[in-house]
Amino acid sequence: MKFYLGSDHAGYKTKEALQKYLVKKGIETIDLGAHDEGRVDYPDFAEKVAKMVAKDKDSFGLLVCGTGIGMSIAANKVKGIRAANPFNTKTAALAREHNNANVICLSGRMYKDSDAKQILGAFLKAKPSKLVRHVKRIKKISKLEKK
Repeated sequence: MKFYLGSDHAGYKTKEALQKYLVKKGIETIDLGAHDEGRVDYPDFAEKVAKMVAKDKDSFGLLVCGTGIGMSIAANKVKGIRAANPFNTKTAALAREHNNANVICLSGRMYKDSDAKQILGAFLKAKPSKLVRHVKRIKKISKLEKK
């Protein structure tokens, strides 16, 4: 398993903590920035990570900004990306199970790093559902990208 990581200034510290968490679990990480807390624009990092995940089909993305919302909006503009902004462990698991999310977008300001680790952990443990209704919905999302 491989994760491409990105953050803006507001998510930098949380991204760093989550990278250590992933590495400790034996997961390969590639940090695409930001590399400090200097002010930057989150869409730049959302684009970098999303393009790498779209190209590297077996990979995942982790994006962190102030809320995770801006990152998810920007990342979802890249074809092939299903970025989710879960707010707890249940929504993180459902993002993988029901939506086959390949990018998780978290907040650097709304909760503690320990909560972010739990949310990411739930995302990691979950597997995409093979139920026909969920597979059908993912195919419909892919069709939207072609319009």
